[in-house]
Amino acid sequence: MSRIGKKPVTIPKGVRVEQKGLCIKVSGPLGELQMDCSPHIKVKIDDSEGKILVENEHPQNRRNRQLHGTMRALIANMISGVHTGFQKKMEIYGTGFNVKEKSEKLVIQTGFSHPVEKVIPKGIKVNIEVEAAKGNEIPAKFTLSGIDKRLLGQFAIDIRKIRPPEPYKGKGIRFAGEQMRRKVGKAFTSGSV
Repeated sequence: MSRIGKKPVTIPKGVRVEQKGLCIKVSGPLGELQMDCSPHIKVKIDDSEGKILVENEHPQNRRNRQLHGTMRALIANMISGVHTGFQKKMEIYGTGFNVKEKSEKLVIQTGFSHPVEKVIPKGIKVNIEVEAAKGNEIPAKFTLSGIDKRLLGQFAIDIRKIRPPEPYKGKGIRFAGEQMRRKVGKAFTSGSV
């Protein structure tokens, strides 16, 4: 049995959880999310105690054991998302690198011959704190926020893939607080043959 799957999910005040067949719908102050559950996992909503129990009908099956903890975590993320939301802080290092928001698109200039445009998915908000980087000391900073953790994380990864941080000078797009292993460049020695 999954240790994570055994733990009940508490429902905070102001959040409603409804179940129709295999579909679970969670609504709260920030919005609403829905998800289809696996038919092998049983979800019990206890409104009196404000908890959700996720049960595995066939614990002998390996796939069901895997889904047990996963379904519980997905439901917990949905509840947390509609109650408080999620956010990812990102930074762009490099001279002349910048980020702008233009008509539902995120325009990122990271040293290529042209700016790269990414369409902002529905439900994701972008807040730009520092628009342009000033060398490697002051990065361009922006925050992505939304209620769907999976969608937010996937969009953040897609942005980071545009120009991942390189280990020599540290230029590129990274998450705020991300530790990078820096490498030393080539050392030239003087001497004659």
